[in-house]
Amino acid sequence: MFSSVWVALGLSLTCTSALSLISPAWFQTPTFSFGILTYCSWPQGNSWNQSCRTFSSLEDIPDFAWKVSAVMLLGGWLLLAFNAIFLLSWAVAPKGLCPRRNSVPMPGVQAVAATAMIMGLLVFPIGLASPFVKEVASSMYHGGKCRLGWGYTTAILNAVLASLLPIISWPHRTKVQGRTIIFSRATERIILVPEMNK
Repeated sequence: MFSSVWVALGLSLTCTSALSLISPAWFQTPTFSFGILTYCSWPQGNSWNQSCRTFSSLEDIPDFAWKVSAVMLLGGWLLLAFNAIFLLSWAVAPKGLCPRRNSVPMPGVQAVAATAMIMGLLVFPIGLASPFVKEVASSMYHGGKCRLGWGYTTAILNAVLASLLPIISWPHRTKVQGRTIIFSRATERIILVPEMNK
């Protein structure tokens, strides 16, 4: 049961992270929006007539901070995707192949993915000062017309959730009168283990 929930969380987190990465709605102005890989522009008052461009390679991304952010975010997403595929194969494998079903494998990979994503999200706003953004979205620098879009907000939420999942995967232990209590999620029972005195 626990492994199925963990697989569902990992796969949904990977999918929503991919959606936020390809979204051009990270920062928006009245005539322009851009994300990590895509940007769009439209005439004033006519947002249905958008013209969008995608950065096809790392060389096309206009600012160094933007490139660093893209590498960190895509690297974090690839680690999340690898971890989700591994979790899926681990959950559907026969019980004899994976005897340790009471713990989730590789929480460290998910922790590294979350760290990479958080670092990428922190570096990305530095790219707002690039000459490319100043040229294309000049209205953003007058009167606070820039706002966060749903893509950036979703990416932040994904990074927070990705950082919390490894924490909840570790077994919880509590000491009670010289005994260690282990709460096992897989078997849903409490195991009392006597302490060894040194």
